[in-house]
Amino acid sequence: MSQALNTILFGVYPYICLTVFLLGSLVRFDREQYGWRSQSSQLLRRRQLIWGSNLFHVGILVILLGHTGGLLTPVVVFEALGISHTAKQLVAIGVGGVAGMLCLIGLVMLLHRRLSDPRILKTSSFADIAVLVLLLAQLLLGLGTIAVSLNHLDGAEMVALMNWAQHIVTLRPDAAAFVHGVSPVFKCHLVLGMTLFLLFPFTRLVHVWSAPIWYLGRRGYQIVRTRRPVERI
Repeated sequence: MSQALNTILFGVYPYICLTVFLLGSLVRFDREQYGWRSQSSQLLRRRQLIWGSNLFHVGILVILLGHTGGLLTPVVVFEALGISHTAKQLVAIGVGGVAGMLCLIGLVMLLHRRLSDPRILKTSSFADIAVLVLLLAQLLLGLGTIAVSLNHLDGAEMVALMNWAQHIVTLRPDAAAFVHGVSPVFKCHLVLGMTLFLLFPFTRLVHVWSAPIWYLGRRGYQIVRTRRPVERI
């Protein structure tokens, strides 16, 4: 990959994706927060939906938490804790591999359900299917990085990816230089992952922002008024 293309993909494109992701989500929340939904078809083939959805969501949550913590935690923190790059990489491979397989099984079940049932397929938009296909491709690329990581247990590529991510979120220059020499499978994984952020506000993925997490910490009780009987004259 040329230096110019590497700079565009990993030095400029990340900021385009993050800007669209944040501003697009904010605009949709401001204008359509009562209209967006996950467009669930849970009344059809419910058992397959439950198994697929649970496996997918458990796997994807572990993957997202692992990626966020693994990429954005400074290298000096792991060094201060006495965690070697090899140990961290092995943990990432083990936990990420299991979570990835769970997520993959669930996603295949969801995609099969949506494509094989004519009633569900008829109510599915192009974006609904495209998101599942892109997520499937991203999962396969992520699992594909395991083979590469097992052949390079020194953690050099992992540190390069960490430096790239941390330079991006802290708006420091020359972030793209860190990933210029990493394996092509990592580069494809990064580009597709950023593209999912780019498409996020325009797809059903936006319903993630509607998760009622704040209910766990709210104070007070909900006031519900009783219905007064209607008096007949």
